[in-house]
Amino acid sequence: MVDAAMKLAGQKGWRATTMADIAAEAKLSLADIYRTFPGKSDILRGFTRQIDELVLSEGGQDDGTETLRDRVFDVMMRRFDALTPYRAAVDAVSRDLRGDPVAAAIHACALRRSLAWMLEAAGVPADGLVGAVRVKGLGVIYLAVMRVWLTDDSADLSRTMAALDARLRQAEQFSRTLRSRGRRGDQTGTDEDSTSGSDPLPGTPV
Repeated sequence: MVDAAMKLAGQKGWRATTMADIAAEAKLSLADIYRTFPGKSDILRGFTRQIDELVLSEGGQDDGTETLRDRVFDVMMRRFDALTPYRAAVDAVSRDLRGDPVAAAIHACALRRSLAWMLEAAGVPADGLVGAVRVKGLGVIYLAVMRVWLTDDSADLSRTMAALDARLRQAEQFSRTLRSRGRRGDQTGTDEDSTSGSDPLPGTPV
């Protein structure tokens, strides 16, 4: 059902795709679709969950040599890799949601949950107030890099990788600046702030 919906979205746009279209493409009855996905927003949540599960199932074992930024980079690139077969659909959905504030708000909630799981997969706590700030920070990075990914026709997504790396480095520098301000006057904090393992997402100055 999800694949049928995404295929049609890529062909004719998300707004123009009806539940009847999806049922016909999936060779199912409307009742079959309704039992699983009562509305189009539910299909989008199903798609997001499908991508989440794919990314989370592909996680490798950390040998302890990767920095936190490297781990976030790897997880997010796995996400863009998983989304690539559906690029036309993602583009169509993104454009059409701009004209539907209610659907956009529903999708934003699902995206925040997904990004929290992406952080957890990278070994970054995503709970509590600090976690919420990190999720928001990753969301800003993700949406900015997605604009590059949507037009990235390179075989290895090199433009997307470069954009993601640049954004994570900027976020890491910002996080270091917050720590530095929070520890101003504490001379023992200077060396720690200069390490490459700093949190690459804005979180807390402590």
